[in-house]
Amino acid sequence: MRPIQIIGAASGWGAQDRGCADGPDALRDAGLLSRLHDKGLIAAWTDTLRPGVANDPTQAVSVMCTRLAQSVYASVVSEHFPLIIGGDHSCAIGTWSGVHRAIGNVPFGLIWIDAHMDSHTPQTSPSGALHGMPLACLLGHGLPALTGIGSRPPQLLPQHVCLIGVRSFEAGEAALLARLNVRVFDMAEIRRRGMEAVVADALEIVQRDTAGFGVSIDLDALDPREDPGVGSPVADGLLGGELLASLRPLQQHPALLGLELMEYNPHRDQHQATAHMALDLAQALLEGRQLL
Repeated sequence: MRPIQIIGAASGWGAQDRGCADGPDALRDAGLLSRLHDKGLIAAWTDTLRPGVANDPTQAVSVMCTRLAQSVYASVVSEHFPLIIGGDHSCAIGTWSGVHRAIGNVPFGLIWIDAHMDSHTPQTSPSGALHGMPLACLLGHGLPALTGIGSRPPQLLPQHVCLIGVRSFEAGEAALLARLNVRVFDMAEIRRRGMEAVVADALEIVQRDTAGFGVSIDLDALDPREDPGVGSPVADGLLGGELLASLRPLQQHPALLGLELMEYNPHRDQHQATAHMALDLAQALLEGRQLL
């Protein structure tokens, strides 16, 4: 198994509340690296990327995602396991573009755990916020400055993608995903069937005819009553315990290509509750991948 390489993506340019830019430093200070070391994992925090001077959000996100894609590409080709700590969720464009290039532009799957669909285009977005667009960009829809990052857009094929935890979206993005036939497990289905059954279905989707899969977790998938430290909280979400339990099948999974934890906003957290949950999630997915 590959040693873990942690890359911070300290950008909030894609969000209306830019507090998520402080997420990587806050989670590092909360002891993410020592938590992994305590579990016998080989892990290093290799870099924290920060946005430079930009004229507008599109330019800032494009530059950040291009740099992040390069860092993730280097991590994967050097046989490390990339753990990306955001930052707002627009950074996901860079994460998965880098993975796609590193595995030779062959199909891979993606489990997107999020309260939102993040599948707007500029034509459908009420706010214009870029963190509401990354999944659409990875599927090849949206601003050319963002869909063109990487070697061969689109980075993802819709039959290899699924969303888990959705409960807040607009008609335009829902219509795009429905037209592409992307599988969406909303909270109503999760409450009806249970998270373990949903994750089992998701694993089947993302491994079908792919070279592996990634997991992107927006912490706003969690219920803000327990975990308030997120950029865009939405009521009635996943409880931390049920999410942790459902992710056990992913632990040590040989096809897992990378992981990202996004949208931690330390300015909204209370008593570091969400910070500790983020550390629990990282440990749950990574424990046992590489023992000392």
